[in-house]
Amino acid sequence: MEILRWLQEWYASQCDGEWEHVGGIRITSIDNPGWHVAITLDGLEMENKQMDVVRIERTDDDWIYCKKQDGCFTGVGGPGNLEEILKFFYQWATIIHKECECNYYL
Repeated sequence: MEILRWLQEWYASQCDGEWEHVGGIRITSIDNPGWHVAITLDGLEMENKQMDVVRIERTDDDWIYCKKQDGCFTGVGGPGNLEEILKFFYQWATIIHKECECNYYL
């Protein structure tokens, strides 16, 4: 539950009257089955922060794929990987150096 608390606090700190209206955070299910997380980065401090693509395939139901593209962090994963996607976003978002290689994993 700590990651949800952090995400809620991070979300609240980004809300400026505009950002939350143009995208914000979207968490939806996909038909693989699994999860899709999209977090709009346009206008945020981390908008220009580098991120390597992350692809982890353990099994058909245990996988994640995260990337930053077109001003958005996108993470998809298996039915049990939502928390893992959010933790990866947390790690990437809280790295001090803006220009880094984020090709590590939790």
